[in-house]
Amino acid sequence: ITSTKTGSITSIQAVYVPADDLTDPSPATTFAHLDATVVLSRQIAALGIYPAVDPLDSTSRQLDPLVIGEEHYNTARGVQAVLQRYKELQDIIAILGMDELSEEDKLTVFRARKIQRFLSQPFNVAKVFTGQDGAIVPLKETIRGFKGILSGEYDHLPEQAFYMVGSIDEVVEKAKTLQ
Repeated sequence: ITSTKTGSITSIQAVYVPADDLTDPSPATTFAHLDATVVLSRQIAALGIYPAVDPLDSTSRQLDPLVIGEEHYNTARGVQAVLQRYKELQDIIAILGMDELSEEDKLTVFRARKIQRFLSQPFNVAKVFTGQDGAIVPLKETIRGFKGILSGEYDHLPEQAFYMVGSIDEVVEKAKTLQ
């Protein structure tokens, strides 16, 4: 709500979006006044990926290279670009199948699916439901993991290894048990 040099008062609001239409005038007007939006997605939840945050529709004014640094910014934008291209390809995949995609687009799809799964997080509060300990991953490790996925460093690993893990090192270890 307000900030000073010594602190800030913030507010978290839940905004109802009629028919999940983010372009509806009411929520769109509200979003214009917010510093950040976290959009939960039914489609992502249907994939069993939690938290079901949509990284394409969610926004933050802090996603600025002057605020978060070039490496973080470029990695985040790279992740968004891959996910956006995957979203654009989904109709083609549904109609014609993966075989009709170019090699470059196939690679984009494989990396996007790994990114989606790497965005899943084991939470301490969910341990009673999952039986899995939560993970806290430092920002630098998270950036390193996504940079590696974007660069193709982990193309050889199965996408299942990226699901519900903490760091990219855990992905590598999990992949060993899957092969």
